[in-house]
This record gives sequence, C-alpha cells and structure tokens, in this order.
Amino acid sequence: MVETSPHSNADLEKVRLEVRCWLDEHSPSKPSFKLPDSFLEVSSNEQFEYLRAWQRAVYEAGYLGMSWPEEFGGRGLPQAYQGVVNDEMATRNRPFMLNIVGLMWAGPVILKFGTPEQKKRYLAPLLRADEIWCQGFSEPENGSDLANVQTTAIRDGDDFVINGTKIWTSLGTQAHHMILLARTDPEAGSKYRGLTFFLAPVDGPGVDKRPIRKMTGEFGFNETHFDNARVPASCMLGEEGQGWSIAMATLAFERYAEGGQAGGLDMVQLRVAELVDMARECRRDGRPAIEDPIVRETLTRLSIEERAIDLNDIRRDLPGLCRERPDAIGLMRKLVTSEFRRRMCRFAVGLQGEGAKLYIGDPDAYEDGDWQRHYMNAYSVTIGGGTSQIQMNILGERVLGLGKD
Repeated sequence: MVETSPHSNADLEKVRLEVRCWLDEHSPSKPSFKLPDSFLEVSSNEQFEYLRAWQRAVYEAGYLGMSWPEEFGGRGLPQAYQGVVNDEMATRNRPFMLNIVGLMWAGPVILKFGTPEQKKRYLAPLLRADEIWCQGFSEPENGSDLANVQTTAIRDGDDFVINGTKIWTSLGTQAHHMILLARTDPEAGSKYRGLTFFLAPVDGPGVDKRPIRKMTGEFGFNETHFDNARVPASCMLGEEGQGWSIAMATLAFERYAEGGQAGGLDMVQLRVAELVDMARECRRDGRPAIEDPIVRETLTRLSIEERAIDLNDIRRDLPGLCRERPDAIGLMRKLVTSEFRRRMCRFAVGLQGEGAKLYIGDPDAYEDGDWQRHYMNAYSVTIGGGTSQIQMNILGERVLGLGKD
C-alpha cells in the first residue's frame, strides 16, 4: 500500500507498478453472462452482484476514494494517485464501477456541501457499494430544461413531502438513495430559485420505480414516481433554496469539469486498436477491409483523435499548458469523448457490411453483436449529463465568451 506522503513522479510510478500487480492477480473471472456497457444498462441481479463485488474488492484494496478524507472512508492522498489507478484499469479494460452516481457525483457534492454528519453517514457506504445511488434531475416533460423542475417538496414538520416524477434514473430499482432536485417554493419567481437539493431515500413508502426497456433490450433506465413520499429534513443538502447552485456543481463533477471523483471506470473501454483488428478480419470486395484506402484513412483519423483525448487528459492537470482557458479541457471532455465514442462505434458497425444487421445472440454476429450494442448505447452517453447541443452552448458561453443569442 502507498504511504500518505507528498507525491513525486517516483511515488506515482511505484503506485502504478503496485496497481498493475494487484489488477493482474485479482481480476474478476469472466462471468457466464454478458456484462453491460456501463452502469446505465445494468439489468439483471447477476450483473448487479458481480459488479458490486468487483467495486468492493477494488475499494478494500485501497483503490477507490483515494483522495477523500480518511475519516469518511478515503485515504487522504493527492488526486494524482487515483488518476494512476484509473489509467491502469482503463489500460487493462477491467470492469467499470457499479455505483457511478455515488462515486462520481453524489460523493463529491456531499464532500463539497454536506455537513460532517452527512459525510460520515453517506460516503463510506457508497464507496463499498453497500448503498447504491441514482440521480433525480430529469423529468418526463423537462429534460434539458433542468430549471423547470415540477417535482415538489413541501415542508411538513421535520419532513418534506415529495410529489412528482423523475425519469432516466439509472439503477433506480436497486438504489437506496437519490440525489434529488425538487421545488420547495413554487412562488419564488425565477425558475432557478426555490429549488432544493436532497439526499433522498428511495426504498420506502410512496416511491414507485418502473423499469424502462431500451432499444438494446436492456432495462438500465427507470421512471421513478413520488406520491407523498416523506424525506427527513436532515436529508437536505445545503440550504433550502440552494438547489440550483448545488445541481450545477453536481453536473460539473458529472462532466469531469471539476475533479474529486472517487475513481474507477464508468463504462467499457473501447479503443481504436480493436477497430484495426476488426478491419483485418472483415472483408470488403473480397479483400481485408484494412486494405481499403478510405478505411485506412478513417482509422488514422480516429487514432489521432484518440491520442489527442489521451494527451488532453494529461494536459488538463498541467496548469502551464492550459493557462489561457484553464477550464476548457474539463468542460469539453464530456462532449468530445461521447461524440468520439459514437462515431467510432458507427464506423465499427459499418465495417461489418451485411453483418451490421446481426445482433447479440445471432451465431454469425461479429463478436456476438457487441459493437452493435456499443453503437446504440453510445447515443445515451451523448444525452446523459446534458446533450451534446447543451455542451456546445456551455463551451461557447463559458469558454469562448459568446453571448446567449
């Protein structure tokens, strides 16, 4: 185990070797069932328990929440150590973490705004995957217009009474808690006011979770209905009416515009090298597809983009290399990586020619139709956390200084 001392390059390389050895020795066995692409698609109890066990193993080894305070289940180390662990997991394409909403969004925002009691109550259980978290922002009639929340939370003594509906609540059926944005003051005037942020329990009376079947056949999403559900006032994060600013901070963590996440991977890693192998195997006009100059040019362009994304992740942590617009790389990461993944998957499916129409379960499907599923699921990544169009607006306004008009 690494020591809690200031880090140097030598320290980080020592940790890197340690993590490599641990991953090689403790990688989970391949399951008899198919794993999902990300936490967004966890459908079966088998998948859930397999991924939960993996997250617990990683945490118990000391490789999650490394930068979080020791008193709340972390290790009090610089964030750079967590970055090393994440890099090694990605390189070896190890399974993603189950409790992503907790690790990446709820946990960091609790650390930033929570009381000492809330930090002690929630952080360690979410690191261990003892308690699962989901997100309650979007509503059936209010997706990208987050400020137009219609779910209400009315104070009643020591409780708030919740009524309304949230949608796209990934892992909602398995979740114990939801980061919930609700309207506590309908008369506040501006739609950005009168919103409050809750760490709401969702496994009690008045909460109805309904799975939503995706076009891939998976059931990762849910619609969650609140019918006079009671949430203790102690579950309020920050002050009443502070919900909008806390929600924006949460989205900054979700989009990786701000650091402090507990670590681990959030989805299956896909690399251009896999497409090169596919192009060697697939045929075009009777010859290996990789001999087609257009295929080779596309692979080259994708390789350059992939390398640029990797280097920008390093550059983001070096202030001297992003002095002019220090927030730009973080703010653009979600847009760039999600759109890159979508285009890469589309190209992979196209490489298969007539085989592109085959799906999971078809004996003739390339790699059991995994790339077809990757492609369909890639669209959800361009929507969740703010659509690509919203991300472009954010970059235009906050990075380039363009007007809203």
